[in-house]
Amino acid sequence: MGWRTLLISQHAKISLTSGNLVIQTDSERYHTPVRDINVLLIQSLQVVITTAAVAALAEAHAKIIFTGRDGQPICETTECYPHARTAALVRQQVGWSEGRIENLWTRVVAAKIQNQIAVGNLLEVATNDLSSELEKLELNDATNREAVVARQYFPLIFGKDFSRSDLVPINAALNYGYSILLSLVNRIIVSRGYLTCFGIHHDNAFNLASDLMEPFRPIIDYWVAQQKIRDLTPDVKFGLARLFELEMRYNGKQEVLSNVVEKVIVQCLKYLSEETETIRIEVDVPDEVSNYAINDYV
Repeated sequence: MGWRTLLISQHAKISLTSGNLVIQTDSERYHTPVRDINVLLIQSLQVVITTAAVAALAEAHAKIIFTGRDGQPICETTECYPHARTAALVRQQVGWSEGRIENLWTRVVAAKIQNQIAVGNLLEVATNDLSSELEKLELNDATNREAVVARQYFPLIFGKDFSRSDLVPINAALNYGYSILLSLVNRIIVSRGYLTCFGIHHDNAFNLASDLMEPFRPIIDYWVAQQKIRDLTPDVKFGLARLFELEMRYNGKQEVLSNVVEKVIVQCLKYLSEETETIRIEVDVPDEVSNYAINDYV
């Protein structure tokens, strides 16, 4: 899989030449090896892409995300399941052990809350109440600590009057970042031969991806909290897309965030399918997020 995120935000034609994606705008021409691309985010309704380019990106397991008139992701490409063992894996997925599902969801929620606490600490706000809620976490989050923490967490980092239901630019930015994260996790799940519709907790179109992406949401929250967002501008969108190229420490090594997401998701899938006996989800919120620059965009 590639590592680069490309965002196209103006009139352009995207085609394929000798294994390179060619992006022709009104004034410039760019070449990028298809094998380097992780996500192609098409942010304009004035972009034309050839079927050869779409096919090459699909073969490279790269995701194409299209946005609608409101600038929010509206659809994405989903490749045919490439894994030779897909049928066997799906039968196994439907029969995942209830005990493993409950244990994994508990660890996913714990990792998410721990990272929410880390974001609060990095932003120098009081997190004692969040830590108290984490201590109350039970198997399978039976008392729904995840929701309790969320109601405290977002006003803590965005202001006491903030609500996730408000139609404000901060929520638009959060939703945009979460959509890109969801797309990345969907791609990883499909590339491993599993179905995204059979999850362990959520009940939506992409259940499994919605479940397993949770520990990474606070990284997006932290980036958004560092910005002075007055509107969902192209700079903000590009910053959120490029965030997945951020280098961070994971298991003692420097890794790109998108690679860390993949490694964690694969661990979770192996645990659910009983390929491993234990599962540990430890993803730190990198302080470097606050200094991650928004560069020029196409």
